[in-house]
Amino acid sequence: MIYAVWVPLLMPFLAVPAARRLAELMAPRQAVRLLAAAAVILGCCSTVALGLLVVAGALRLPAVAALGRLIHPPTGDGPVGAVAAVAAASLIGVCATALVRTVLRQCAELRAARRLVGGTARTGELAVLRDAGPAAYALPGRPGRIVVTTGMLKALDPGEREALFAHERAHLAGRHHLFLGAAELAALCHPSLRGLRAPLGYALERCADEAAAGAVGDRSLAARAIGRAALAAHRAPAVRPSVVLAVDAGPVPRRVAALLSHRPAGAVANRREGRTARAIAGALLVCVALSAAGALEAATDLHAGIEVAQGETGPR
Repeated sequence: MIYAVWVPLLMPFLAVPAARRLAELMAPRQAVRLLAAAAVILGCCSTVALGLLVVAGALRLPAVAALGRLIHPPTGDGPVGAVAAVAAASLIGVCATALVRTVLRQCAELRAARRLVGGTARTGELAVLRDAGPAAYALPGRPGRIVVTTGMLKALDPGEREALFAHERAHLAGRHHLFLGAAELAALCHPSLRGLRAPLGYALERCADEAAAGAVGDRSLAARAIGRAALAAHRAPAVRPSVVLAVDAGPVPRRVAALLSHRPAGAVANRREGRTARAIAGALLVCVALSAAGALEAATDLHAGIEVAQGETGPR
């Protein structure tokens, strides 16, 4: 098991660059699904691998061996296995602590934001905050709200406001906060998965940008609304929860350029780019498959070792 268990811990270092590059060649909605799925699967596999290392090390302890009724407690892997088990237990503890703190912080920020929105004037799904600082964001919940400050409303003309509302409405309808939250939690399971948060955030904003352009029927208007909203928010930033999706997030110039481009979102420029995309997709699939297979092989090997230690089967 000591060899197979390392595969899920090493594969993310290869899979993350491939996923980032492939997402650049895909349509925004496809990129969101790819990046979120890769983050969750790789994060789960690496966590399972750490857990298996901890279990394998714990089985060497007399108390655990007695509890598991192990007649012949495993002694393989020597000091390497013991060190790996201690390191894995420490990492799991750190990750679990960070995960709990992150979830509690995000929930507290969302509750505070909803309390603030609860005391504002509402027009349907729209909640207007009296704040000179320009800000607009999609606040998830039941029901979801489009939160906008008076400062942002003053910075845009009526047509741009409609594009802005359509952008935030797309975030709520697509439940984009769930994708971002999944990637955020997966990043706590493996350090390399942090590299997927920025491209996922960009892909989510691009999804909302395209939805806004379709809703107002004018890509130039949508691009202008996003650019002006981001510029206004940059000059006089307003306070908002760190966990929400906002119109000024991500590389705004790149988003505006994509909206103004006549090239369909996700369309490959030529055959060479198409071959590159297929090659990267194949490499990424191999990395994910190896990660899952390594975790499964390590779990199967550990289970077989426990059966041997319990005297249920003979050694293989």
